Amino acid sequence: MGSDFVALISQPWHWAVSGVAIALITFFMTWLGRSFGVSTTFRNVCTALGADKVSDFFNVDLKDEAWRMLFVAGAIVGGYIASRYLASPEPVAISQKTIAHLKDWGIIYPEGQGFLPESIFNLGNLKGIVLAIIGGFLVGFGARYGDGCTSGHAITGLSHLQLPSLITVIGFFIGGLLMTHVIMPIIFG
Repeated sequence: MGSDFVALISQPWHWAVSGVAIALITFFMTWLGRSFGVSTTFRNVCTALGADKVSDFFNVDLKDEAWRMLFVAGAIVGGYIASRYLASPEPVAISQKTIAHLKDWGIIYPEGQGFLPESIFNLGNLKGIVLAIIGGFLVGFGARYGDGCTSGHAITGLSHLQLPSLITVIGFFIGGLLMTHVIMPIIFG
C-alpha cells in the first residue's frame, strides 16, 4: 500500500480537489472567527525577533498567532517533503503556444522536474538574481502595505465580502495584465 499511496499523491490532481479543500478551510476559519492568511507571519517573525521594541506595528500577541506560525512551518516542511520525495517526473503542463512564446524571449521551458526556467533563475545569472530580489521585495512589501497577499484577499477577503479585498483583487489583475503585456516584454523581449 505504501507505493500505491505515494503514486496517488505524487500525480497531478484535478483542480477541484484543492478548490474544495480551500473552501472548507475558509469556512472553518470563518466559523472559528479567524482570518486565514500567511503574509501576516512575516510580522509575527519580526515580533518574535524583538521588532515590537522598535515599532508599535509589531505589538502582536504571539500566543494568539501560534496556529499561523505552525501552519507556515508545516507548509515549509510539507513543501520540502513534496518536492524531495513526491515530485512528479512530468514537466508542468503549459500550452505549446506559451512554450514557443517564452522560447522567443530566450526562456527555455524546464524539462522534467522543476517549475522555474533555469536559464533565468540560477545563481550564475545576475539578471535572474536581481529580478528575484526585486520581485521578492515588491511582493513582501506589497503584501504588508496592502494588509494581505493575493491569496488572502482573493480567497478570505472576497469570501467575507470585504470591499477593500475586491478593490485589491481588481488591482492584482490590472497589475498582472501590465506585467504580462508591458513590463515582461521590456525585460525579456
